[in-house]
Amino acid sequence: MIQLGNCPDGMSAEEIREYVRIFTDLHPFEREGTLDIKPDGEYVDLFLHTPNVKFERIRRITGYLTGTVDRWNNAKTAELHDRVKHDAERTEENVQEKADRTDRNA
Repeated sequence: MIQLGNCPDGMSAEEIREYVRIFTDLHPFEREGTLDIKPDGEYVDLFLHTPNVKFERIRRITGYLTGTVDRWNNAKTAELHDRVKHDAERTEENVQEKADRTDRNA
């Protein structure tokens, strides 16, 4: 449930409810957190502070979606070990190297 956090003194309960309604209409999947209401000139900023949510990484490994590999047999674990792992780091050097390879193959 969305709780009310900081809001300006003197703001009516009706106005606060309307800002909460607008926020929940715009973000229907945001169901937990503390909503701060901050007037900014003619506009009003709405900030939702969400709690930390446990996140489990799911990866596609050797054709299977998995979170962990602790229940895999030896053959599937060996297949994972033999995979070619790619570096996802994007640097100027990597970009230029890829461009050079593309030019040579063209």
